[in-house]
Amino acid sequence: MADWERLPPETLLPVGIDTALHQLYYDPNIENKNLAQKWLMQAQVSPQAWQFCWALLSPDKVPEIQYFGASALHTKISRYWSDIPTDQYESLKTQLFSQIACFSSGSKMVLTRLCVALASLALNTMPEAWPGAVAEMVRVFQEEGGGVDGRARCLALLELLTVLPEEFQTSRLPQYRKGQVRGALGREWGSVCPLLQQLLRRTDSPGAVKARVLRCLSSWVLLDVPLSESEGLVHDCFGALPDPELFDTAVEAIVNAISQPDSQRYVNTLLKLVPQVLALQEQLREAVQNGDMETCHGICRIAVTLGENHSRTLLEQVDHWQSFLALVNMIMFCTGIPGHYPVNETTSSLTLTFWYTLQDEIMSFESDKQAVYLQVYRPVYFQLVDVLLHKAQFPSDQEYASWSSDEKEQFRIYRVDISDTLMYVYEMLGAELLSNLYDKLGRLLTNAEQPTSWQHTEALLYGFQSIAETIDVNYSDVIPGLIGLIPRININNIQLADTVMFTIGALAEWLADHPVMLSSVLPLVLQALGNPDLSVSSVSTLKKICRECKYDLPPYATNIVAVSQEVLIKQIHKTSQCMWLMQALGFLLSALPVEDILRNLHSLITPYIQQLEKLADETPNPSNKLAIIHILGLLSNLFTTLDISKQDDESAEGSAPPVKTAPPQPGPNPVVVVLQQVFALIQTVLSKWLNDSQVVEAVCAIFEKSVKTLLHDFAPMVSQLSEMLGQMYSTIPQASALDLTRQMVHIFASETDHFPPIKALFELVTSVTLSIFQQGPRDHPDIVDSFMQLQAQALKRKPDLFLSESLDVKAVFHCGVLSLKFPEAPTVKSTCLFFTELLPHCSDVPPLARVVQEDGKLLVQAVLEGIGGGASRSLMDQFAEVLFSLNKNCFSLLAVWLKEALQPPGFPSSRITVDQKDNFSQQILRERVNKRRVKDIVKEFTLLCRGLHGTEYAAEY
Repeated sequence: MADWERLPPETLLPVGIDTALHQLYYDPNIENKNLAQKWLMQAQVSPQAWQFCWALLSPDKVPEIQYFGASALHTKISRYWSDIPTDQYESLKTQLFSQIACFSSGSKMVLTRLCVALASLALNTMPEAWPGAVAEMVRVFQEEGGGVDGRARCLALLELLTVLPEEFQTSRLPQYRKGQVRGALGREWGSVCPLLQQLLRRTDSPGAVKARVLRCLSSWVLLDVPLSESEGLVHDCFGALPDPELFDTAVEAIVNAISQPDSQRYVNTLLKLVPQVLALQEQLREAVQNGDMETCHGICRIAVTLGENHSRTLLEQVDHWQSFLALVNMIMFCTGIPGHYPVNETTSSLTLTFWYTLQDEIMSFESDKQAVYLQVYRPVYFQLVDVLLHKAQFPSDQEYASWSSDEKEQFRIYRVDISDTLMYVYEMLGAELLSNLYDKLGRLLTNAEQPTSWQHTEALLYGFQSIAETIDVNYSDVIPGLIGLIPRININNIQLADTVMFTIGALAEWLADHPVMLSSVLPLVLQALGNPDLSVSSVSTLKKICRECKYDLPPYATNIVAVSQEVLIKQIHKTSQCMWLMQALGFLLSALPVEDILRNLHSLITPYIQQLEKLADETPNPSNKLAIIHILGLLSNLFTTLDISKQDDESAEGSAPPVKTAPPQPGPNPVVVVLQQVFALIQTVLSKWLNDSQVVEAVCAIFEKSVKTLLHDFAPMVSQLSEMLGQMYSTIPQASALDLTRQMVHIFASETDHFPPIKALFELVTSVTLSIFQQGPRDHPDIVDSFMQLQAQALKRKPDLFLSESLDVKAVFHCGVLSLKFPEAPTVKSTCLFFTELLPHCSDVPPLARVVQEDGKLLVQAVLEGIGGGASRSLMDQFAEVLFSLNKNCFSLLAVWLKEALQPPGFPSSRITVDQKDNFSQQILRERVNKRRVKDIVKEFTLLCRGLHGTEYAAEY
């Protein structure tokens, strides 16, 4: 243990701090660093900090130690202001002024911390104890003195003035003080503004001073300084833009000034700003020519900020419509800036939200005004579509190949943003936009003289796809023409092929209404399935077509199944696309007659069943495990969507008959037929792999997906699946088996015919899980979580299960109490759900009533322990639900239990007084109707228990 560690923070000495800081900065051992940091944080808040921080600022100390001293000062002033006697304000202020003067030529980081400390002092004393604080700061630093040169003093003053509003934004002043201080600071702008103007306009001001002035202005305008009062300075900022050293800070200051919410009140000032922004066009064009991305970016930010924040105000100034239109065109130039994003330019993406905003403002005017604006701006938006589609174009294959994967990903996201913008613009331009795109595409594809680049075709199709993906284009008269054009496209490139696929996918709903057009596009999709590079687009498009058009696909079914089988056998696609493909086939088969479904299922599944039989005979190893999980996954996904009972009843009128329906089909469900055929094989696989949770999960998933899809059609399998699940769980308990049991309880527990096997399974898994609890359940939080969810489901669907002699209700209750103390939040949530389902049955299920009466106090103690700090604060709503349910269903007992449970001193927290406990009990017992109120009471109480009440942590709660 180091010497300084022995010193409690109350007896701190600068020497101890020196050593601790040295350890923090230079000791390679991370534990020592953490220890030093913890100790230093205690030191900062100790009463002795007032003494040692001045000693640490002495000139002979290294900057890191001086910085700690300045930080300690700031901490004391900002957080422990009430410790400072009023008669010491003046001397503290004087000391800080003199230290800032000393450090104005010293370490920059120490100077900044001292300025922040003085700023905090000013905020705590304004306006009563220190009226005119800013004026005094300016005066003190303008006076000659201390042998400090004028430039250093000037920079120190600007640093102080810059951090003052920043400190205000992050200060912990109470709300009423915030308002007072904001007003006082606003009045001080009169002292700051002339100083900043004078320094910015003087020709002999050094660049460093001007840059600091601009930063200072940025900081002050965030206090909502009226734009009319900073107008002159903002004008000077425009004057600073040609200076490369000041460019960035000047842009920041202008952007901050014009984006303040209050600035739209100053219409005349805004109107004066428009020509100033337009005057930057020459500088912008030069920057584009010289490839100067930073300058393009900065000027674009200014134009977009003005347009985005003030488009309504500027639109309403009808006498100035031409200058606003010029600003819009300047932003259009920025959108269409030459080069490919993000490699040769990064500016165009800044403009996209402006186009949303402008459109929203135009569309929000009443109709007669709107018509006038649309006349001016519809042509602008048609131009925007051209510009966006040009920007969305891929570069040449050679150039694209040279891009990094990160650049390609950024370009993909950029295209998604363009896609969203086009979809939005459709609201303004409507059907005419689609006609416009269709005409361009038609001209492109039918013009024999001029060979077109694939990039051009792809971008136009991308525009179509962007709109068709989210907007109902069923009424558009250009879609048949588009579908007719698609087969004419010379698909000689992967990106183009991808977009063709996604466009067909986006039109799947339209194809369902116009099935005659399927023959034009389906061959393209089936052809693309064989190309691994088009895996995602071709498979997702086939899935959409099979989902939307399934009743029109029977003529094509044989072909679709054959092509799909071929690509599956050749293993062209990755696992997730294989699963999608199986889902597509499930949709497709759902619409066929039963004998056709069975025939197709037979040909589709047989190769996999044969493979599975072979794998089941092999000794388990990692590679055959993956193959087994893959095959089981394929079956699961097929059964997820193969549903012959679904009616396509999304008709326009609720009462109107469905447009298309599948005829009711006799006989057992095809999925059940297949499952019964492979049941023995699945049992064989299980027997080999019972130890492997992933294989067990994959087996359970097949049945879970089938049960969810088939619902009561699954009935013929209930008894054999219940038996298999019981055997599985008894041998090696796994959470996935409990989840499947829950699904079975949910659907079949209420059916008389199926109650016996479900009851037997429920009792068996309950008794096995209770034995896990006896051995120690801590290693199996997933099993405990699933078990509690199963018990809650049973209580919800069939509380009669708890009347059984064979079910140890008391033990289940005790397991619940134990599970409330688990550290895993999901497990505790499920357990709270179990208790909120259990408590209402105290009145109608005698065994439950008995156990609650006998052991309810244990539940109350566990809940209080969690609230007292034993559980994560995110769980308080769930604990409140349990208390609310107890109050509703066992009111008189709860009053006794609360009194007894809260009696022991220090429970549920040593921070709680007897009065606070009594108050909590009374509040809870009063609320039998308002659950929201109980949640608030619990949150309040948990903060008291954790010592967080009234802190910033509580504020985030």
